[in-house]
Amino acid sequence: MSTTSAREPSRDLDRLFAADPPLTIIAGPCLLEEDALNLAIAELLRDHCRRLDLGFVFKGSFDKANRSSVSSPRGPGLEAGLRRLGEVRRRLGVPVTTDIHEPAQATPAAQVVDLLQIPAFLCRQTDLLAAAGRTGRAVNVKKGQFMAPREMLQAIRKVREAGGSRVIVTERGTFFGYHRLVNDFAGLGDLIELAAAEGVPTCFDATHSTQLPGAEGTASAGRPERAAMLARAAVVSGVASVFLECHPTPRTAPSDASSMLALDEVPPLLESLAALRRTMAPWLAGGAARSAALDPAASPALQSSRR
Repeated sequence: MSTTSAREPSRDLDRLFAADPPLTIIAGPCLLEEDALNLAIAELLRDHCRRLDLGFVFKGSFDKANRSSVSSPRGPGLEAGLRRLGEVRRRLGVPVTTDIHEPAQATPAAQVVDLLQIPAFLCRQTDLLAAAGRTGRAVNVKKGQFMAPREMLQAIRKVREAGGSRVIVTERGTFFGYHRLVNDFAGLGDLIELAAAEGVPTCFDATHSTQLPGAEGTASAGRPERAAMLARAAVVSGVASVFLECHPTPRTAPSDASSMLALDEVPPLLESLAALRRTMAPWLAGGAARSAALDPAASPALQSSRR
């Protein structure tokens, strides 16, 4: 296994906030595993992303507080989880991210990770957003499955008013009745426009978008075979980043087993995303979070956000 890159891990994340950023992949298992498996997943993803000139951030959760069942695995916990994330960051030289669920978790997590993730169900929690913003770390806010794109402006502003200067917003599907999420790509365009007006990159969560929430009673079901299709559509739409969860053997994963991609499916997907990004580059001039074809003055989404 190769060891730490000569460059500072946070530089890979910094590129996402620069002008004309590379497509950035935020990926890893749902719950953190033991060090050997975390490192194996992260190394494969890192090497493929670097070969394709894609940004890469390793993702793993130390806790999943919104499991369907009280008996579902939660993860290694804050202390052990942050140690495992720090090991990936130190040994592989990649930025890392994890989600936080309570304001008190923001400061200790920020001492280890490069990007704090706010879960979709908690994206309206003012104290949590403010705590994340005060750390000075970049903050990725996932759009609630119950929210319109324009409502994410308030989440962005809560982070910024607390001192957070770098924010990402992530689309991850919208509730469509019971046990179903859908992706509204017209709404994704609205989110990209709204975020761009705030100078914020947009991410698309390809695997969580395929979830069937709670459909198995004590767990969520999913349709991971649709994740690649959705990811490709999102890249063509102009997102700056794609989020996905993957595992060498998804069915043995302790969380999101029904929606994660098999690890060996990820390299060819990355190839296709990189190719699509190159093809779309002339239409995305000025940054992936901003499309020159969009006219903000004529956008109903932007106009409604300014009222």
